[in-house]
Amino acid sequence: MSEREVVVGFLEDDPDQAAMIAHWLREDGYQPRVFHTATEFRRRLGSEAVDLLLLDWMLPDSTGLDVVSWIRSSPNASLPVIFLTARAREEDIVRGLQSGGDDYVVKPAKQGELLARVAAVLRRRGVEADNGRILQMAPYEIDLQRRRISLYSREIELTQREFDLACYLFRRQGRIVSRDALLEDVWNMSPTVTTRTVDTHVSRLRRKLEVNGEHGWRLTAVYQHGYRLEQV
Repeated sequence: MSEREVVVGFLEDDPDQAAMIAHWLREDGYQPRVFHTATEFRRRLGSEAVDLLLLDWMLPDSTGLDVVSWIRSSPNASLPVIFLTARAREEDIVRGLQSGGDDYVVKPAKQGELLARVAAVLRRRGVEADNGRILQMAPYEIDLQRRRISLYSREIELTQREFDLACYLFRRQGRIVSRDALLEDVWNMSPTVTTRTVDTHVSRLRRKLEVNGEHGWRLTAVYQHGYRLEQV
């Protein structure tokens, strides 16, 4: 996954609809990730692996309301959610927003409007596409083009994998990310693989970046969940 892309998930069982929306997202610089059932979303760690979720109301194995309820009670309860559904009655819109949805778009969606709403929700939640080549995470500076990270202008020597891992965690600051999500998204390995690779790399990265609270950032292990990089 490119560290410059915001990942937008789409939980939709209609393959034609999913393909069209994914194309719109990709054209606008997002990385789309499609889930066809609620079970697949949970199994593929959707709440950890995406930065925003577009959510249909009616699903083969659940409802959008149930999915939002599951997200809001998960370790990543702040995941932005936009309902994208054919249900256009006022009472449905109210229920969707009251259930925890950040916005509500009625199908058939207009491309420009949908993308504008996605960008607006991401801005409100503090997540934006990395259109530039430099990420400022003071006192850290991440040069995406040269693949380098510096601390107070001092370059930190990292392997390519460590750089990818650092970008993934910084981009998801404040959120809990499991070992399974890291294996799947950073290593491109099945989360069923048993390995200490993630723990070893996280430990090494914590030491190299000095993210122990001293410089305003802390990388901690969250028992039975994974890791969280957050400002302190």
